[in-house]
Amino acid sequence: MKPRMNYLQAAPATMKALMALEEQIQSTGIEKSLIELVKIRASQINGCAFCINMHSEDARKRGETEQRIYLLNAWRESPLYTERERAALAWTESVTLISQTHAPDETYEQVRAQFSDEETVNLTMLIGAINAWNRIAIAFRAVHPVKVKASVA
Repeated sequence: MKPRMNYLQAAPATMKALMALEEQIQSTGIEKSLIELVKIRASQINGCAFCINMHSEDARKRGETEQRIYLLNAWRESPLYTERERAALAWTESVTLISQTHAPDETYEQVRAQFSDEETVNLTMLIGAINAWNRIAIAFRAVHPVKVKASVA
């Protein structure tokens, strides 16, 4: 796959605005590990290899375990996630797939049981932002770094 363009160079002011939203989200008090889990999960749903790669690496740097990253796609079947994380992941799926789910009341109530009004808005903005990044990366064919593994003799 070949990148279509360097979107950061093509529209720096617009991309700066999206980066400013990212900085704001990071300052909201939502747990850094949860931010990365949400980003990975939305990116999995959207099929954004660039973002899955980036946020898996970021999650590891923030102390996330390999097991929780590997099992994120099946979080409902794993006991590794807290109720707060489960609520955020359910909301992430619902908002990412909004045209299909229409953000059902049951999922909203689940998130509201774990998050304050302000946190719910911030979580929803986080989900919206990663979906925007996914769409940019996919549309312009951003390619994740490829690490060449040494061959085993």
